[in-house]
Amino acid sequence: MVVVVPKRLILVSFALLILGMFVYFGPQAYVATTSPSRKIPIYSVMTPDKKVAITINCAWDPDRTPDILEVLKRHGVKCTFFLVNTWVNRYPDLARRLVAEGHELGLHSARHPDYTKITRDQARRDLIENKTLVKETTGVECNLFRAPYGAYDNKTIEVAEELGCLTIQWSIDSLDWKGPTAGQMTDRVVNRMHNGAIVLFHNNGTYTPEALDMILEWLKKRGYKMVTVSELLIKGDYDINHRGQQVPKNTQ
Repeated sequence: MVVVVPKRLILVSFALLILGMFVYFGPQAYVATTSPSRKIPIYSVMTPDKKVAITINCAWDPDRTPDILEVLKRHGVKCTFFLVNTWVNRYPDLARRLVAEGHELGLHSARHPDYTKITRDQARRDLIENKTLVKETTGVECNLFRAPYGAYDNKTIEVAEELGCLTIQWSIDSLDWKGPTAGQMTDRVVNRMHNGAIVLFHNNGTYTPEALDMILEWLKKRGYKMVTVSELLIKGDYDINHRGQQVPKNTQ
C-alpha cells in the first residue's frame, strides 16, 4: 500500500527540523545551511591546541565592567572588547583603561544599527565613525569588527574588509544578556567548550563577573589557555568553512 503524505505536513516537518537544529546547535546550524556564495564571518578557529578567546561587547552601562576587569586581572587573562561609539563617548576613561590593562579592542559600530537593514554607504559611514573614534580615544587602530546583534550579510563583511577588518562572531554565547544566574551561565559555557572557541559576554551582565570567574577557573584547571581573538586567529593562508570555522588552507 502506498501512503501519500500531505505536502503541508512535509513542509511543517522540515521547518521543525531546521528550528530544532538552530536551537540545539546555535548560530552555526544556520551558517551550515547557507549557500556557497554567502560570505561567512569567523565563528571559531580550528586548532589542536586548547586555546579559547573571551570576548566582551561594550554597549551597556559600565557598572559591572570594573568587576569584570578585576576578575580578568586576577586570572591573568587578556580578552577582546568590542566597542560601540555611544559607549566610548560616555566612558572614554574606561575605554583607555582597557588598553592600559593589556586588552584587545575591536569595533562594534557607531550607533549599533542592524547592518543588514541599512545601505552599504550607511554601513561604511557608521563603521568609519566607529574606527575613527576608537582610534582618537584610545590610540588603537582596530582590525576586528563584530556586527551589532550578530546580524550580517555579504555587504556587512565586505564593508568591514574594505576598512581592514575581519568580522568576528562567536561559537559560544553565554546568554548573559538574558540574565541567567552565574551557575546557569557557567554550565552553559563549559558544556559547549571546545578548542578554538570564541565566547561572547557583555560588559554589564548582572552575573557576568561571577560567572566569568568560575568559567576562567574551570578553563585553567583543564589546561586551556585564554588568548585574545587576534592571538587565536590563524596567521597564514586560511579558509572559512561552512560552519564559520577558520581553518588552515586546504584542510576543509
